[in-house]
Amino acid sequence: MSMTLINDVPLVPKAVGPYSQAVRCGGFLFCSGQIPIDPELGKIEALDVEGQARQVLKNIRSLLEAQGLSLSHVVKSTVFLTNMADFPKVNAIYQEAFGDHKPARSTIAVAGLPLGALVEIEVLAHC
Repeated sequence: MSMTLINDVPLVPKAVGPYSQAVRCGGFLFCSGQIPIDPELGKIEALDVEGQARQVLKNIRSLLEAQGLSLSHVVKSTVFLTNMADFPKVNAIYQEAFGDHKPARSTIAVAGLPLGALVEIEVLAHC
């Protein structure tokens, strides 16, 4: 089974560690977790969880679109939150982005995220 590493996608933040932005393998696109880095500025601009969630989903859309995909191709997502009290806010923004498409999802509370982010989302898409 061949594997293609996806890196340096325009309008998607550069990886902040030794990993690829995504990996295409076996008919799937495995997207690394996206934090709310504004790719044009190279840093997190939004201070609130709503703004951060919107930026994360924008980054995910850009990554998928670079591979000819959309959010409707997502089959599984994982949401990481530093504060589970933010779940309703992030859930509303997530639902707005995905609309009627409802991939499988897990939401996990974590002690911290890279660069002080409040939210991170990773997705698995079918190509």
